[in-house]
Amino acid sequence: MANAKYKLRKEDLVQVIAGKDKGKQGKILKIDHEKGRVIIAGINMVKKAMKKKSQTDRGGIVEVEAPLHISNVMIICKKCNKPVRIGYKFEGEIKKRVCRKCGEVL
Repeated sequence: MANAKYKLRKEDLVQVIAGKDKGKQGKILKIDHEKGRVIIAGINMVKKAMKKKSQTDRGGIVEVEAPLHISNVMIICKKCNKPVRIGYKFEGEIKKRVCRKCGEVL
């Protein structure tokens, strides 16, 4: 999946539509374009053993967000308050992302 174009962006509010966290919502923290994965705040938490990096840093088992495949999330429209697909409209010279259900700019 060499650098595919995705309609989702960082800071978008999304809902998980498949997997163990189905139905949960959160903001996108990071998008990995190479692997086609997203990290969402508070979603897909996994326990990970971490090594001490400094004397003040605590090592041990910590919970961190694991990446989800981008196809398993949908953006939430502010007006519909539901997961929707993204369309595009031109307003003059500017290309805008819009909700496919109500036409609201995302």
